[in-house]
Amino acid sequence: MPPFRSAANLQLYHVFRNCNYDKRYIHYKQQDTKLKKIGILGCGTIGSELALAIDSRKIDAKLIALFDLYQDTANTLAKKLKIRPIVARSFEEFIANEMDIIVEAASQDAVRKYARFVLENNHDLMIMSIGALLDSNLHDDLINLAEKHDRRIYFPTGAIAGIDAVRSVKHLLKEVTLTTTKSPKGLEGALYFKTHKIALRKIKKPKIVYEGKAEDAVKLFPANVNVAGALSLAGIGGKKTKVRIVADPKTKVNTHEITAKGSFGEMHLQVKNIPSPTNPKTSYLAILSAIECLRSICDDRVSIGT
Repeated sequence: MPPFRSAANLQLYHVFRNCNYDKRYIHYKQQDTKLKKIGILGCGTIGSELALAIDSRKIDAKLIALFDLYQDTANTLAKKLKIRPIVARSFEEFIANEMDIIVEAASQDAVRKYARFVLENNHDLMIMSIGALLDSNLHDDLINLAEKHDRRIYFPTGAIAGIDAVRSVKHLLKEVTLTTTKSPKGLEGALYFKTHKIALRKIKKPKIVYEGKAEDAVKLFPANVNVAGALSLAGIGGKKTKVRIVADPKTKVNTHEITAKGSFGEMHLQVKNIPSPTNPKTSYLAILSAIECLRSICDDRVSIGT
Protein backbone atom coordinates (compact mmCIF):
# COMPACT_ATOMS: atom_id res chain seq x y z
CA MET A 1 0.00 0.00 0.00
CA PRO A 2 1.41 3.44 -0.86
CA PRO A 3 2.20 5.96 1.91
CA PHE A 4 -0.46 8.50 2.84
CA ARG A 5 0.12 12.02 4.13
CA SER A 6 -3.34 12.42 5.60
CA ALA A 7 -6.41 10.49 6.62
CA ALA A 8 -8.28 12.25 3.82
CA ASN A 9 -5.91 10.85 1.21
CA LEU A 10 -6.23 7.41 2.75
CA GLN A 11 -10.01 7.68 2.57
CA LEU A 12 -9.93 8.61 -1.11
CA TYR A 13 -7.66 5.63 -1.75
CA HIS A 14 -10.18 3.20 -0.28
CA VAL A 15 -13.47 4.68 -1.46
CA PHE A 16 -15.54 3.62 -4.46
CA ARG A 17 -13.54 0.73 -5.90
CA ASN A 18 -10.68 2.77 -7.35
CA CYS A 19 -9.24 0.06 -9.54
CA ASN A 20 -5.60 1.11 -9.21
CA TYR A 21 -5.08 -0.82 -5.99
CA ASP A 22 -3.37 -3.97 -7.24
CA LYS A 23 -1.62 -4.45 -10.57
CA ARG A 24 -1.13 -8.23 -10.32
CA TYR A 25 -2.77 -10.20 -13.09
CA ILE A 26 -5.04 -13.06 -12.11
CA HIS A 27 -4.40 -16.00 -14.45
CA TYR A 28 -7.49 -17.89 -13.46
CA LYS A 29 -7.56 -19.95 -16.68
CA GLN A 30 -4.20 -21.44 -15.84
CA GLN A 31 -4.65 -22.12 -12.15
CA ASP A 32 -7.79 -21.89 -10.04
CA THR A 33 -5.75 -21.22 -6.91
CA LYS A 34 -5.07 -17.73 -8.25
CA LEU A 35 -8.75 -16.82 -8.15
CA LYS A 36 -9.80 -14.37 -5.47
CA LYS A 37 -11.48 -16.20 -2.62
CA ILE A 38 -14.77 -14.61 -1.60
CA GLY A 39 -16.97 -14.80 1.47
CA ILE A 40 -20.49 -13.37 1.47
CA LEU A 41 -22.02 -12.05 4.67
CA GLY A 42 -25.76 -11.77 4.13
CA CYS A 43 -27.71 -13.99 1.75
CA GLY A 44 -30.60 -11.71 0.83
CA THR A 45 -31.22 -10.11 -2.56
CA ILE A 46 -27.75 -8.69 -3.28
CA GLY A 47 -25.80 -11.47 -1.56
CA SER A 48 -27.71 -14.08 -3.54
CA GLU A 49 -27.12 -12.35 -6.87
CA LEU A 50 -23.39 -12.01 -6.14
CA ALA A 51 -23.18 -15.71 -5.28
CA LEU A 52 -24.97 -16.65 -8.50
CA ALA A 53 -22.69 -14.33 -10.52
CA ILE A 54 -19.62 -16.07 -9.09
CA ASP A 55 -21.15 -19.50 -9.66
CA SER A 56 -21.88 -18.68 -13.31
CA ARG A 57 -18.38 -17.19 -13.79
CA LYS A 58 -19.66 -13.70 -14.51
CA ILE A 59 -17.23 -12.89 -11.72
CA ASP A 60 -13.90 -14.71 -11.95
CA ALA A 61 -13.59 -15.72 -8.32
CA LYS A 62 -14.12 -18.63 -5.97
CA LEU A 63 -16.94 -18.50 -3.45
CA ILE A 64 -15.63 -20.00 -0.23
CA ALA A 65 -18.27 -19.38 2.42
CA LEU A 66 -21.70 -17.94 3.17
CA PHE A 67 -23.03 -16.60 6.44
CA ASP A 68 -26.45 -15.30 7.34
CA LEU A 69 -28.06 -14.95 10.75
CA TYR A 70 -30.92 -16.96 9.27
CA GLN A 71 -29.14 -20.17 8.38
CA ASP A 72 -32.06 -21.46 6.32
CA THR A 73 -31.57 -18.48 4.01
CA ALA A 74 -27.90 -19.35 3.51
CA ASN A 75 -28.74 -23.04 2.98
CA THR A 76 -31.38 -22.18 0.40
CA LEU A 77 -28.88 -20.07 -1.53
CA ALA A 78 -26.17 -22.74 -1.35
CA LYS A 79 -28.52 -25.31 -2.88
CA LYS A 80 -28.95 -23.07 -5.95
CA LEU A 81 -25.21 -23.11 -6.68
CA LYS A 82 -23.37 -25.63 -8.85
CA ILE A 83 -20.29 -25.36 -6.64
CA ARG A 84 -21.38 -25.49 -3.01
CA PRO A 85 -19.59 -23.14 -0.60
CA ILE A 86 -19.30 -23.65 3.13
CA VAL A 87 -22.42 -22.52 4.98
CA ALA A 88 -21.09 -21.20 8.29
CA ARG A 89 -23.17 -21.72 11.40
CA SER A 90 -21.60 -18.74 13.16
CA PHE A 91 -19.63 -15.65 12.28
CA GLU A 92 -16.61 -17.16 14.04
CA GLU A 93 -16.77 -20.20 11.76
CA PHE A 94 -17.23 -17.93 8.75
CA ILE A 95 -14.32 -15.58 9.48
CA ALA A 96 -11.93 -18.50 10.09
CA ASN A 97 -11.99 -19.49 6.41
CA GLU A 98 -9.20 -18.54 4.04
CA MET A 99 -10.71 -15.66 2.06
CA ASP A 100 -9.33 -12.63 0.24
CA ILE A 101 -12.47 -10.50 0.24
CA ILE A 102 -15.57 -10.53 2.39
CA VAL A 103 -18.65 -8.88 0.96
CA GLU A 104 -21.11 -7.39 3.43
CA ALA A 105 -24.56 -7.63 1.89
CA ALA A 106 -26.63 -7.77 5.05
CA SER A 107 -27.42 -4.50 6.82
CA GLN A 108 -25.95 -1.44 8.47
CA ASP A 109 -26.13 -3.33 11.77
CA ALA A 110 -23.93 -6.04 10.24
CA VAL A 111 -21.36 -3.42 9.25
CA ARG A 112 -21.29 -2.07 12.79
CA LYS A 113 -21.07 -5.56 14.30
CA TYR A 114 -18.66 -7.35 11.98
CA ALA A 115 -16.63 -4.96 9.80
CA ARG A 116 -13.87 -4.35 12.33
CA PHE A 117 -13.37 -8.11 12.80
CA VAL A 118 -13.12 -8.63 9.04
CA LEU A 119 -10.24 -6.17 8.74
CA GLU A 120 -8.54 -7.35 11.93
CA ASN A 121 -8.54 -10.88 10.52
CA ASN A 122 -6.72 -9.67 7.42
CA HIS A 123 -9.54 -9.79 4.88
CA ASP A 124 -10.37 -7.05 2.41
CA LEU A 125 -13.94 -5.78 2.76
CA MET A 126 -16.62 -4.71 0.30
CA ILE A 127 -19.46 -2.83 1.99
CA MET A 128 -22.93 -2.65 0.46
CA SER A 129 -24.65 -1.01 3.45
CA ILE A 130 -22.55 2.11 3.02
CA GLY A 131 -24.96 4.26 5.02
CA ALA A 132 -23.39 2.86 8.18
CA LEU A 133 -20.20 4.76 7.33
CA LEU A 134 -21.89 8.11 7.97
CA ASP A 135 -21.17 7.30 11.60
CA SER A 136 -17.85 9.15 11.72
CA ASN A 137 -16.47 7.03 14.56
CA LEU A 138 -17.11 3.79 12.67
CA HIS A 139 -15.80 5.31 9.44
CA ASP A 140 -12.55 6.43 11.06
CA ASP A 141 -12.11 3.11 12.90
CA LEU A 142 -12.41 1.13 9.67
CA ILE A 143 -10.05 3.41 7.74
CA ASN A 144 -7.47 3.17 10.52
CA LEU A 145 -7.82 -0.62 10.71
CA ALA A 146 -7.43 -0.90 6.95
CA GLU A 147 -4.20 1.07 7.14
CA LYS A 148 -2.92 -0.88 10.16
CA HIS A 149 -3.58 -4.29 8.60
CA ASP A 150 -2.77 -3.29 5.01
CA ARG A 151 -6.33 -4.09 3.90
CA ARG A 152 -8.61 -2.49 1.37
CA ILE A 153 -12.22 -1.35 1.65
CA TYR A 154 -14.47 -1.14 -1.38
CA PHE A 155 -17.70 0.87 -1.63
CA PRO A 156 -19.86 0.18 -4.71
CA THR A 157 -21.70 3.23 -5.96
CA GLY A 158 -25.04 1.43 -5.78
CA ALA A 159 -28.21 2.68 -7.46
CA ILE A 160 -26.97 6.15 -8.46
CA ALA A 161 -24.74 7.62 -11.16
CA GLY A 162 -22.31 10.51 -11.16
CA ILE A 163 -20.20 9.55 -8.13
CA ASP A 164 -16.94 10.04 -10.06
CA ALA A 165 -18.05 13.54 -11.04
CA VAL A 166 -19.07 14.44 -7.48
CA ARG A 167 -15.76 13.17 -6.11
CA SER A 168 -13.80 15.22 -8.62
CA VAL A 169 -15.38 18.51 -7.46
CA LYS A 170 -15.91 17.75 -3.76
CA HIS A 171 -13.58 20.60 -2.72
CA LEU A 172 -15.71 23.02 -4.76
CA LEU A 173 -19.16 21.87 -3.63
CA LYS A 174 -21.47 24.14 -1.67
CA GLU A 175 -24.67 22.10 -1.60
CA VAL A 176 -25.81 18.61 -2.55
CA THR A 177 -29.39 17.29 -2.50
CA LEU A 178 -30.61 13.78 -3.14
CA THR A 179 -34.31 13.28 -3.94
CA THR A 180 -35.41 9.65 -3.84
CA THR A 181 -38.85 8.64 -5.11
CA LYS A 182 -40.21 5.16 -4.44
CA SER A 183 -43.55 3.45 -4.23
CA PRO A 184 -45.06 3.39 -0.73
CA LYS A 185 -44.58 -0.39 -0.71
CA GLY A 186 -40.86 0.08 -1.21
CA LEU A 187 -40.69 2.28 1.90
CA GLU A 188 -42.69 0.03 4.21
CA GLY A 189 -40.92 -1.13 7.35
CA ALA A 190 -38.57 1.85 7.64
CA LEU A 191 -37.77 2.91 11.22
CA TYR A 192 -38.96 6.44 10.41
CA PHE A 193 -42.59 5.35 10.34
CA LYS A 194 -42.47 4.02 13.90
CA THR A 195 -42.39 7.61 15.17
CA HIS A 196 -44.09 9.35 12.24
CA LYS A 197 -47.61 8.10 11.73
CA ILE A 198 -47.92 8.18 7.96
CA ALA A 199 -50.37 5.74 6.37
CA LEU A 200 -48.31 4.76 3.35
CA ARG A 201 -51.02 2.62 1.79
CA LYS A 202 -53.47 5.53 1.84
CA ILE A 203 -51.24 7.89 -0.12
CA LYS A 204 -52.97 8.75 -3.40
CA LYS A 205 -50.47 11.18 -4.97
CA PRO A 206 -46.74 11.96 -4.61
CA LYS A 207 -46.01 12.96 -1.02
CA ILE A 208 -42.76 14.08 0.61
CA VAL A 209 -42.42 11.84 3.66
CA TYR A 210 -38.94 12.95 4.76
CA GLU A 211 -36.61 15.93 4.42
CA GLY A 212 -33.41 16.23 6.39
CA LYS A 213 -29.72 15.39 6.66
CA ALA A 214 -28.25 12.36 4.95
CA GLU A 215 -26.73 11.14 8.21
CA ASP A 216 -30.23 10.92 9.70
CA ALA A 217 -31.85 9.52 6.57
CA VAL A 218 -29.56 6.46 6.46
CA LYS A 219 -30.53 5.61 10.04
CA LEU A 220 -34.25 6.13 9.56
CA PHE A 221 -34.43 4.44 6.14
CA PRO A 222 -31.56 1.90 6.35
CA ALA A 223 -32.89 -0.30 3.54
CA ASN A 224 -33.89 2.53 1.22
CA VAL A 225 -31.26 5.25 0.91
CA ASN A 226 -27.81 3.70 1.20
CA VAL A 227 -27.20 5.80 -1.91
CA ALA A 228 -27.21 8.81 0.42
CA GLY A 229 -24.19 7.29 2.14
CA ALA A 230 -22.30 6.88 -1.12
CA LEU A 231 -23.15 10.42 -2.19
CA SER A 232 -22.17 11.89 1.17
CA LEU A 233 -18.79 10.17 1.32
CA ALA A 234 -18.05 11.22 -2.24
CA GLY A 235 -19.08 14.81 -1.60
CA ILE A 236 -19.60 17.11 1.37
CA GLY A 237 -20.48 14.61 4.10
CA GLY A 238 -23.59 13.36 5.83
CA LYS A 239 -24.26 16.53 7.82
CA LYS A 240 -24.34 18.83 4.80
CA THR A 241 -25.89 16.52 2.20
CA LYS A 242 -29.67 16.94 2.10
CA VAL A 243 -32.11 14.10 1.46
CA ARG A 244 -35.72 14.27 0.36
CA ILE A 245 -37.81 11.07 0.17
CA VAL A 246 -41.00 11.00 -1.85
CA ALA A 247 -43.66 8.27 -1.76
CA ASP A 248 -45.43 8.00 -5.13
CA PRO A 249 -48.17 5.37 -5.43
CA LYS A 250 -48.13 5.52 -9.23
CA THR A 251 -44.40 5.03 -9.79
CA LYS A 252 -43.07 1.70 -10.98
CA VAL A 253 -39.42 2.69 -10.70
CA ASN A 254 -37.05 3.87 -7.97
CA THR A 255 -35.85 7.35 -8.92
CA HIS A 256 -32.76 9.06 -7.52
CA GLU A 257 -32.11 12.68 -8.45
CA ILE A 258 -28.90 14.44 -7.49
CA THR A 259 -28.48 18.20 -7.57
CA ALA A 260 -24.99 19.48 -6.78
CA LYS A 261 -23.95 23.13 -6.84
CA GLY A 262 -20.65 24.86 -6.24
CA SER A 263 -17.98 27.11 -7.68
CA PHE A 264 -17.46 24.55 -10.47
CA GLY A 265 -21.04 25.05 -11.72
CA GLU A 266 -24.03 22.71 -11.29
CA MET A 267 -24.86 19.04 -11.79
CA HIS A 268 -28.29 17.56 -12.25
CA LEU A 269 -28.39 13.78 -12.46
CA GLN A 270 -31.38 11.46 -12.54
CA VAL A 271 -31.50 7.67 -12.52
CA LYS A 272 -34.72 5.69 -12.83
CA ASN A 273 -34.20 2.14 -11.62
CA ILE A 274 -36.38 -0.90 -11.99
CA PRO A 275 -36.85 -2.41 -8.52
CA SER A 276 -35.51 -5.89 -7.90
CA PRO A 277 -38.22 -8.45 -8.73
CA THR A 278 -37.64 -10.15 -5.37
CA ASN A 279 -37.26 -7.05 -3.19
CA PRO A 280 -38.92 -3.69 -4.07
CA LYS A 281 -36.69 -1.89 -1.54
CA THR A 282 -33.64 -2.74 -3.68
CA SER A 283 -32.99 -1.19 -7.08
CA TYR A 284 -31.84 -3.56 -9.81
CA LEU A 285 -28.99 -1.15 -10.54
CA ALA A 286 -27.69 -1.63 -6.98
CA ILE A 287 -27.36 -5.35 -7.70
CA LEU A 288 -25.60 -4.72 -11.03
CA SER A 289 -23.28 -2.20 -9.35
CA ALA A 290 -22.33 -4.77 -6.72
CA ILE A 291 -21.59 -7.40 -9.37
CA GLU A 292 -19.47 -5.01 -11.42
CA CYS A 293 -17.58 -3.76 -8.36
CA LEU A 294 -16.64 -7.28 -7.29
CA ARG A 295 -15.85 -8.29 -10.87
CA SER A 296 -13.46 -5.35 -11.24
CA ILE A 297 -11.74 -6.20 -7.95
CA CYS A 298 -11.21 -9.77 -9.10
CA ASP A 299 -9.96 -8.77 -12.55
CA ASP A 300 -8.24 -5.40 -12.28
CA ARG A 301 -6.41 -5.34 -15.61
CA VAL A 302 -8.54 -2.47 -16.93
CA SER A 303 -9.53 0.58 -14.88
CA ILE A 304 -12.37 2.87 -15.96
CA GLY A 305 -13.36 5.96 -14.02
CA THR A 306 -11.78 8.54 -11.77
